Amino acid sequence: MEFTRRGMIVGAASCAPILTHAQPKAALAPANSILNGRIYGPDAQPNTYPDPDILLLDPSASDIFLGHSTIKRVKTGFEWAEGPAWSGEGQYVVFSDVSADIQYRYIWETGEVTPFRRQSFNSNGNTFDFQGRQISCQHYLRRIVRWEHDGSMTVLADNYKGQPLNSPNDVAPHKDGSIWFTDPLYGAQLSEGHPDPGVAPFNPKGLANPALGNGGAGLIGSQHQVRPPSIYRLDPSGRLDVVLESKAGGPAPNGIAFSPDYSKVYFVWGPTLEVADVKGNGIANQRTFSDGMVDGVYCRFDGHRVDVAGNVWAGSTSVPGYMGVTVWNPAGKCIGRIRLPETCANLCFCGPKRDWLWMCASQSAYLVRVGVQGAAPG
Repeated sequence: MEFTRRGMIVGAASCAPILTHAQPKAALAPANSILNGRIYGPDAQPNTYPDPDILLLDPSASDIFLGHSTIKRVKTGFEWAEGPAWSGEGQYVVFSDVSADIQYRYIWETGEVTPFRRQSFNSNGNTFDFQGRQISCQHYLRRIVRWEHDGSMTVLADNYKGQPLNSPNDVAPHKDGSIWFTDPLYGAQLSEGHPDPGVAPFNPKGLANPALGNGGAGLIGSQHQVRPPSIYRLDPSGRLDVVLESKAGGPAPNGIAFSPDYSKVYFVWGPTLEVADVKGNGIANQRTFSDGMVDGVYCRFDGHRVDVAGNVWAGSTSVPGYMGVTVWNPAGKCIGRIRLPETCANLCFCGPKRDWLWMCASQSAYLVRVGVQGAAPG
């Protein structure tokens, strides 16, 4: 009887998205969809199965979504939620509120969200390496750090050949022991890190004072962002190599993640999600994986993770109705979407079985159980 009930739910899930997808107008959306003012939080009524805001765009997506799971808002009130990662040993999700300069932790056993590191030096992306150590990107101090098991902190990288990094944004461990990270310019914004003193791209009139309001003021002196936006590979030996470097006025990198076998790397490069083959200390055969277009709507990329089947789950910072998460199969076809009422910057797989999706979406964090596991640690 239980099997039959669940079979009916899964069957309904495979059909409902086709109807939803064919009826894009808000007036025809289910009453409990975000398109008709869905309510989240303690006053929310139980939602229906399947969740009307989980859309299957291809029959293959029935393997990765559950018919008996619904999107829940865990907590709201953040300034800019980013960079979640799962600690399998600690059983918690760590994530950043970049603008508020705090790292938070969601404790799995209790469901509590508590401040974890304050100040975080405007940390953004986080991950855990194959030894279970947390690695964080710090905008303010323009560096990558690792938190050791004894509580000490190791600076992994803060310069390239004597030139300071810009503002490391996202990070991913490779099974060969290397750490790959992206380094755009965003951390020079007044709200997200350390403005360059004087006239600079994010301080165009030279009015921002980097010495005000942050306990780390002066730690990096008067260093300016001088490096082009780049992707780096940190070798286990400590050597830092440039994987990809932007030209003047060119695209900037953002999210980064590896395929399940670590033979490919997916990275946001300007407006597109790119993929390349991992070759030694660098990449080869770079090509566009997706331009982010769904139904003629641009679902702008930010952070992403890959599941064990090779599907790429990407945050969408798009327009209402297309904000949330897009899911792309290994061929680059969008096979599913999760609609959220806020733009989603980043996500990770979490939970003891790593079959839950944690979504950092602007002011809030959301959670939904899925039918597939994440492929990488963190």
